[in-house]
Amino acid sequence: MVRTLAPRLTGRVIRSATFYSKHVVRQNFSELSRRMKDQTVRSVRRHGKFIVMELDKGTLTIHLGMTGKLLLDASAGPYTRALFELDEGLLVYDDIRHFGRIQWSKELPDRVDALGPDALTVPLDDFLAMLRARSSMIKPLLMNQSFVRGMGNIYTDEALFLARIHPKAIASRLSRQRATRLHQAMLDILASAIELKGSSISDYVDSEGRKGSFQLHHQVYGREGDPCAVCGTPIRRIVLGSRGTHYCPRCQRS
Repeated sequence: MVRTLAPRLTGRVIRSATFYSKHVVRQNFSELSRRMKDQTVRSVRRHGKFIVMELDKGTLTIHLGMTGKLLLDASAGPYTRALFELDEGLLVYDDIRHFGRIQWSKELPDRVDALGPDALTVPLDDFLAMLRARSSMIKPLLMNQSFVRGMGNIYTDEALFLARIHPKAIASRLSRQRATRLHQAMLDILASAIELKGSSISDYVDSEGRKGSFQLHHQVYGREGDPCAVCGTPIRRIVLGSRGTHYCPRCQRS
């Protein structure tokens, strides 16, 4: 989403901003609208799962939650929770379930700045040391944004499958070889998913309303009962950390 937003949004001026959901925007609407007025978007970047817009004054941080959409040149609809009128076009934030979050702050919010290293850039040696220090199960640990930022449910399942690691494996007990394999799998899965514009299973689209296609390449996620593409064993689904977890019991032995 950032890759489609940044080229078209950088340099645009926010002429006005209107907010409609107190769940998504937990700041005073009028005050926030005043802060947004006539601000130029200096840059758009990703920080873990957050979209960060640097303005002339301050930072706008957006989290899409599970059903959020940030759409350029779209029309407002029944699920629009924020509307930014630009000097050229509109930026619309839609969210059926109000799970997302929009926040203005002078700098990156503390809760965002305190997240762990980025999954795409964490050095191997740092990652290995981080794993050695944790006695948690690897699936919930990878999804813990204070441990490493940017890994979600889909890509954690897919990375663990690619690395042939059981989701209940204890992080500190992984051999250097397996942990190294996991680090590379994490990079490979994320890079492939970004190239294919993400996984559109239910609501996700990019800023131009286009669906991703990585869901067509899922090896385990959402494939409960289907045969593993490698060994033919039916894919299993369990719940770890309140999240559905998919794995091959043969390829990913505990």
